Amino acid sequence: MKILGIETSCDETAAAIVTDKRAILSNHVLSQLKDHRAFGGVVPEIAARVHMDHLDTLIRAALDDAQLTFTDLDGVAATSGPGLIGGVMVGMMAGKAIAAAHDLPFIGVNHMEAHALTPRLMEEIAFPYLLLLVSGGHTQILLAKDVNSYELWGTTIDDALGECFDKSAKLMGLGYPGGPNLEKAALECQNHESALARFPLPRPLKGRKNCDFSFSGLKTAIRTHVDAMASDQHTLVRDDVNDLSYAFEIAICDTVSDRLKRAIVYFKRRFPELDAPSLVVSGGVAANLRLRNALKDLTGRYDLALITPPVSLCGDNAAMVAWAGIERLQRGLIDSLDCAARPRWPLDPDGDKHRRAFEQRVNNEGK
Repeated sequence: MKILGIETSCDETAAAIVTDKRAILSNHVLSQLKDHRAFGGVVPEIAARVHMDHLDTLIRAALDDAQLTFTDLDGVAATSGPGLIGGVMVGMMAGKAIAAAHDLPFIGVNHMEAHALTPRLMEEIAFPYLLLLVSGGHTQILLAKDVNSYELWGTTIDDALGECFDKSAKLMGLGYPGGPNLEKAALECQNHESALARFPLPRPLKGRKNCDFSFSGLKTAIRTHVDAMASDQHTLVRDDVNDLSYAFEIAICDTVSDRLKRAIVYFKRRFPELDAPSLVVSGGVAANLRLRNALKDLTGRYDLALITPPVSLCGDNAAMVAWAGIERLQRGLIDSLDCAARPRWPLDPDGDKHRRAFEQRVNNEGK
């Protein structure tokens, strides 16, 4: 089985072809960094226009690399949400047109499910598994029960983690893209103890008896420190930015680890029969090395396997969309050509109910 995947939900235009044997025959990603850098972030109208300008070329390149034609395909999968609606519609309509013209099944893929299933593209991972999704638009802890079946245990009540990275980097003058630039600055910190002492950042919601996240207070604390340094020095010194970036990453690692602990304990208690319980971490922020190491330490303490995609597949790409299409097609989950694009599309439609039930169960078991 060979599936063409198309991804246009944000600021990467991507096309890929993947087989049901986990072979990535082609995977093209066109970054729009230069188109948005002057604005310090993604401009939706510009993103949609760039998708329109380049998507057909990328699809052709994906076919050429795989040495295939449209008639060799078994289906077309395109991100149909969530994301910037203009961009989503560009990729989704292209996928529908190809499917209609060549009488192929069309699979409208949830962008977050594509992230959630990416590790299964690399290796066989059995359901259920604990899932941490960390990206620019989402920060969630879920139980992945099967394809198309997820149970939300925790989510951010304000900013997503990737957004917090990007906005904090912008406050520090690190430029766009913020997250990778902040990570580079943190690596240049020379005195870790001094950095943590100078910048005592908060750990939002630490110790709360649920698995929700909050990052707006951390972002505010970064602004406070930046404003104070700018007032004292009239400019930001690179060493200060490096120290603040390091303190920020440590605060993030502590916060995410704290929020995950209760989920890990409950997951193992709920599924004691699992021979190899796993925590899967996906999404763009999963590429952050310090966070990966912190989660490796955490899962090691609880005897869980930590599974993350290769860094090249953490960010938005079409290989993950194609693989999600394969997983859904294998289960007969095919979409009609009149399915709608969705700017918002929760993996768990009953997420609020499941979050409350999770918190109640965990609190009752703790008594």
